[in-house]
Amino acid sequence: MNFTRWSARLPRTQRRTAARADRAARRPQPAAAGGGSGSVPAARGERSDPSDRGEPPPGAAAPALEDGLPAAVPTLDGLSVHDVLGQVPALVAVVYGPDHRIAYVNDSYTAIFGARTPGASARQALPELQELGLLPLMDQVLRSGRPRTVKSRRVSRTRAGAAPGAETAAGSGAASPASAGGRVRHGYYTFTCSPIEMAAPPPAPAPAVAPAPAVTPAAASSAPNSTSGSAPEAEAHTGTRTEAHAEAHVEAHAETVADAAAPVAAPGTGPAPSMPGPRAEQPRLRGVLVFGADVTDQVEAAERLRASERLQRQAAVTLQRSLLPQELEQPDDLRVAATYQPGGTDAAVGGDWYDVITLGAGRTALVIGDVMGRGVRAAAVMGQLRTAVRAYARLDLPPHEVLQLLDGLAAEIDPSQIATCVYAVHDPNENRLVYASAGHLPILVRDPDGTVSRAAEPTGPPLGTGGWLHASASLPFGPGSSAVLYTDGLVERRDKDIYEGVAALERVFAGATGTPQVMCDRLIRALGITAEHDDDVAVLVLQHPARTGHDAELFHNAALDLLGGVEAAPRARAFASGVLASWRFPMELRDLGVLAASELVANSLQHGVPPMRLRLRRTDRRLIIEVTDGDEHLPRRRRAEPADEAGRGISIVATIASSWGSRRTPGGGKAVWCEFALPAG
Repeated sequence: MNFTRWSARLPRTQRRTAARADRAARRPQPAAAGGGSGSVPAARGERSDPSDRGEPPPGAAAPALEDGLPAAVPTLDGLSVHDVLGQVPALVAVVYGPDHRIAYVNDSYTAIFGARTPGASARQALPELQELGLLPLMDQVLRSGRPRTVKSRRVSRTRAGAAPGAETAAGSGAASPASAGGRVRHGYYTFTCSPIEMAAPPPAPAPAVAPAPAVTPAAASSAPNSTSGSAPEAEAHTGTRTEAHAEAHVEAHAETVADAAAPVAAPGTGPAPSMPGPRAEQPRLRGVLVFGADVTDQVEAAERLRASERLQRQAAVTLQRSLLPQELEQPDDLRVAATYQPGGTDAAVGGDWYDVITLGAGRTALVIGDVMGRGVRAAAVMGQLRTAVRAYARLDLPPHEVLQLLDGLAAEIDPSQIATCVYAVHDPNENRLVYASAGHLPILVRDPDGTVSRAAEPTGPPLGTGGWLHASASLPFGPGSSAVLYTDGLVERRDKDIYEGVAALERVFAGATGTPQVMCDRLIRALGITAEHDDDVAVLVLQHPARTGHDAELFHNAALDLLGGVEAAPRARAFASGVLASWRFPMELRDLGVLAASELVANSLQHGVPPMRLRLRRTDRRLIIEVTDGDEHLPRRRRAEPADEAGRGISIVATIASSWGSRRTPGGGKAVWCEFALPAG
C-alpha cells in the first residue's frame, strides 16, 4: 500500500502543493534538452505536456465549468499521509519493522489512547495493542503479507469534554480519567491490520538517534526545509539533533516518500509516467497499518437485540411450560416421570406436550403429542389440544374415540396446523396398555427380562387431517415392565433416517435402569440432547413395578361372578364383607364398602344384563369397588322424588364414596365404579 496514491478531496492540498513548488524552485535547474536554455517543471507532480494532466495547451480556451467545478478531475498527488489519515475519524496507527516501531498515529488514535513517540517499539509504547491482542496478529500480517481482522474489541474511551487520552492502557504514561476529570465509557472497535511498504529514510546527518520512517507524524509539520543556524551553532550541537534539524530531516523524508510513489493519473488522462532516477530503486520498509473502525453502535444494537430475544424466549418458554402439567398425577399402580427441553436458543418454542390423567378405578391415561411448527401459535394450539384431551379423558372413552374427537377439534382450531399424538390407557386389572396413535412415533416397552418391543405402526393419520377412522391397539404391560413415550426431537436428526434414531433409543432404553426420572435424564443424555439442540424434546417414562414383601400386601384384588337372580345381592354383600374384613379395614370403612357394593349390584341387576361381575381392589391409597355387566347404557345420577321407589342407588353411592364413574367396556357392556380414600397411616 502506497499512501501517496490515496485520493481524497481534503483541506491543506494547496498548501502542500505550494510548499513542494517552493522547494522545487530552490533546486538547481538542469539545462534543457538539446543544449537550449529553458526550465523543467517546478514540482514532481508537474509534467511538460499539459495534455498529460488534462490541461488545455497554452492559448487554448479554459475548460468549461459545471456547477462551479473544473470539468477535469483534479489529481491528489500532493496529499501526504497526514492529509489523508489525519482527517479519518477511525483509529489509525502505522508501525514498521519486526518490533513494530511507531511511524504514525492519527488524531483519533491520540484522542483515545494518548500521544505516542515515533520510533518507539509498539510493545513498550503501544501497550493497548497488546491488551487488545493485536501484536500477534501484526506478526502474522508481516509474515504472510495478508491483512487480518479482529472484531468488536472493547476499548475504554472518554466522553465528550474529557481531556484527550484521559483513558489509556496501563503503562502508557497518559493521564488517568480521574486526573483529567473525564468520564470514561467503553466503546467497541473492529481492527484491521494491513501490510504496507514505506520508503526507508536516507542516512541521518547525526547518527546518534535512529530516525523514524518517512510516515512519522512529524512529516505533517510546516517547519522550514533547510537547517537554520550558523556554522558555529551547528558545530556546537555536534552529536545531537536540534528541533530545527529534526523538522527539516522528517520533511525531507516525507518528500522522499512522496517522490518515490508513482502519481495517480486523473481519470481520462491515461497512465501517469513513472519518475526516472534513483528514487525508483530506493529501499523500502515493511510495516503494518492498524485501522480501528468504531462499531459501538452496532455492538450495542446487537446486544439489545440479543437481550430482547432472550426476553422473548423466556416468555415463550414460560408460556410453553405453563401449558404443560405443573405436577404429574401419580397413579397408584404406576411410577411416572416426564421431562421437557425447549430446542435451540431462539424464541420459537415448539408445540410438544405430555400429560398423565387418572381415570378412576385404578386406570390411568398417558398422553404425548407434538404440534407441527414452532412459535407461540404452535404452543397455543398445543394448549388447546391438551385441555381438550383432559376433557375427553373424563368421559372415559376408548383411546381411538378420544383421538377421533381431537381430530375434529384440531381442524377447527387451525386448519393449517396438524399434530401427532399417542393416547394410551393402563388398566392394572388387565396388565396391558391400550393405545391409539395419530401419526406419532411408536411406544417402546421393555419387559422385565430387558427385551424392548416396539408398538405397531400408527393407527391413524395426524390430527387435523380429517376423514379418517382411528383404531385402538394394545401392548402387554405387566409388573416389572417399563415404557417410554417421546416426541421426534429425541430421535430425529437431519443427516439420518428417523427410524435409525428410534433404533438407537431402543438400544439405550434396553440398558436404562433406575427411577423414571433417572431414566428420562439418561435417555436425554445418551441421545445427545444438549441446550443447543435445535428441536423441542418431550419424554414420558412409566414403570409398572413388581411388588414383593410388605408392598405386595398393600395391593390386593378379589372378584365374584354373579349369575343374577334373587340370590345375587345377598351373595355380593357377603363376599364384600368377608374380603374387606380380611384386608383389615376399619369397621366404618367396611360398612361403607358393603353398602356401595350392594347398591351397584342392585343397579346392575335392575338395568343391566348378564354376565355380571363384582370386583374389589385395594391399593396403598384407596379402595375400589366395580361392577360390570353386558348392557352398554351408562347410568346417570338424578334427583329422586319422595314417592319414587327407584333411582336412589347412584345418588347413595355418590354421597358416601370419594368418587364414582362409569364407562363402556370393549366387549360391549359397561362398568360402574366407586372409590374410597384410605385413611393416612
